[in-house]
Amino acid sequence: MWRAGYRLLLWIALPLVLARLWWRGRQEPRYRDNPGERFGFYGAEPEKPVIWLHAVSLGETRAAEPLLRALQQSHPECELLITQMTATGREAAQGLLGGSARVAWLAYDYPFAVKRFVRHFRPRLGILMETEIWFHLVDECKRSGVPLILANARMSAKSARGYAMVAPLVRGALGSLSAIISQTAEDADRLRSLGARTVEVAGNLKFDVEPSAGSESLAEQFRRRFGERGVLLAASTREGEEELLLDALEQVPLAGALLVIVPRHPQRFDAIAQLLSTRGLKFARRSAEAPIDADCSIVLGDSMGEMAAYYRACDVAFIGGSLLAYGGQNLIEACAAGVPVLIGPHTYNFAQAADSAIAAGAALRVGRAEEVLREARSLLRDPDRRASMGKAGIAFCATHRGATRRTLVVCERLLQESAGADGASSRRAGG
Repeated sequence: MWRAGYRLLLWIALPLVLARLWWRGRQEPRYRDNPGERFGFYGAEPEKPVIWLHAVSLGETRAAEPLLRALQQSHPECELLITQMTATGREAAQGLLGGSARVAWLAYDYPFAVKRFVRHFRPRLGILMETEIWFHLVDECKRSGVPLILANARMSAKSARGYAMVAPLVRGALGSLSAIISQTAEDADRLRSLGARTVEVAGNLKFDVEPSAGSESLAEQFRRRFGERGVLLAASTREGEEELLLDALEQVPLAGALLVIVPRHPQRFDAIAQLLSTRGLKFARRSAEAPIDADCSIVLGDSMGEMAAYYRACDVAFIGGSLLAYGGQNLIEACAAGVPVLIGPHTYNFAQAADSAIAAGAALRVGRAEEVLREARSLLRDPDRRASMGKAGIAFCATHRGATRRTLVVCERLLQESAGADGASSRRAGG
């Protein structure tokens, strides 16, 4: 009954799915690239055995990079396939590994589409990042003998409550996975409560991510443009947070410091530029490459793939998605850059990392936008305190590395089992 209901809902939703894809394509044209892939129609068949990793969006793609590099090094005889659902994730994936991996959209979770996907690529191993549980996809992989891992798995209390509403479907999907590797013990407990049988805790892959190539030299360029002023970075801000910060800036001015706002999603760059213009605020756009005048106190970071450089060029970083109930964005990259971190009250997507960073002295939690600016202003005036928090952040990240190595052990075990099963099937066919 549950499976039939899920399938019916998918068919009912198909017109809405297509309409949303077309609508997103108006703002981000790359959503309209290769639409046939969304329904399981792909190009040339792979010439090598495939190791497949699905990372739904930008954050998951970045987190997967160290694991992808390790798999590429360990298995040069295989082709790496990276699938996404979002345009920003697809763009990031196309820049990974020097373009040596194949990038495609993951087919929507319709039985006919995922069957085409699995039969076309015949993966030797599949890896789903974080919380990507697609019921028909998992079923088809099990039916086709494709070992499937849920890696870097996280399950917030909020997400667990949502999944519990379709418990029979979730229990079947989690039970069909070959392995589940969670970030924390709390994530593991929630996954077990939903029906996962065996969950290993490996830590968070994001701690193993290295700064992107060229980020240091780009950070130096940013610093030259910013000048001698202190810099508060508002990183990965979400809808509504920019307004809160600008309102607070009227009450708590930064006293000569520069506010750099980098929205999380590129489709909002122009909207934030319009917001700043409407308020009569003088600002510079990163994309304009123009000098920043002395009377300009705001920079709009309208660029993608440069967050590592922004972190290395700032003096204090506020991590967006945490002032309002979005669950927070990744604070690990900022800590690794040795910059003091401020986070709001909503960090359930990175709960343990946020709490651990605070306990280590690398981050501070604030309740409102005004507190963000007060704490930032205080830190900008206190270089010794900034240095102390920065060192704490670097040490915090160093102690939590190693998730890639632990995850790779599980991948290698399943790859060996998969190769053995293929060999046995070939021998039986030959006999």
